[in-house]
Amino acid sequence: MVDALTLARIRVRRALRWGRRRPTAGKLATFATCLAAGLMMTTGALAADGADLRPNQTTDLIDLVRAEADRNAELASRVATLRAQVDTLAQDLSADQPADADLTELSQQAALTPVKGPAVTVTLADAPLSVKPAGVADELLVVHQQDIQAVANALWEGGAEAMTIQGQRVTSRTGIKCVGNTVLLHGVPYAPPYVITAIGDQVRMEASLATSAYLRTYREYVTAYRLGYAQQRVDEVAMPGFQGSVGLRYARPAG
Repeated sequence: MVDALTLARIRVRRALRWGRRRPTAGKLATFATCLAAGLMMTTGALAADGADLRPNQTTDLIDLVRAEADRNAELASRVATLRAQVDTLAQDLSADQPADADLTELSQQAALTPVKGPAVTVTLADAPLSVKPAGVADELLVVHQQDIQAVANALWEGGAEAMTIQGQRVTSRTGIKCVGNTVLLHGVPYAPPYVITAIGDQVRMEASLATSAYLRTYREYVTAYRLGYAQQRVDEVAMPGFQGSVGLRYARPAG
């Protein structure tokens, strides 16, 4: 049998062996930290694939500044070229500029300057709504663009020097267009009555209005269906200059 002293010694030896094998809490923490650090280093190396994960921001900024400087230099060169072209065109324009008298005449022909003088005025209006003759279409009882154009053409043929329609100065580019029951002039719609006024030789313009074949037919409708037509002389009329664009716009072939 094992005596008590021997049994105690055996227990002490077992306890010492177990204590050497069992890790302490500090050792466990150190081991975990090292393991995490190793994992982070491995992951970073795989992601970088041989490149720097933190590019040099200073280098990028320098490259950007250099690129913008080159672009500014290019723009400055273009500006200098364009300025030289403008100076050349200005010199050519000064050399070719007409005399003041010629410029004034051209402006008057383009209807850009105000004018005044004796005039003839023609006013056109639709038939009253109460007029509804049997068998006559409603469109024959209202004023159309061709009616206004016929008056304008007759006045020009009679030597008109300047003209307004609804107070707007007429130019060589003026178009008259029907839009519903209104007339469009320089992009502005107008309702009747329509007033056409022309400055010039009153006798000649009145004679031209009287001999116009189109207006002769129109005046027959005036008598039969009460379309409006009034004509009068005005001792003096002041007309404004045309304020719109005088540039020509036209279609171009593609390509």
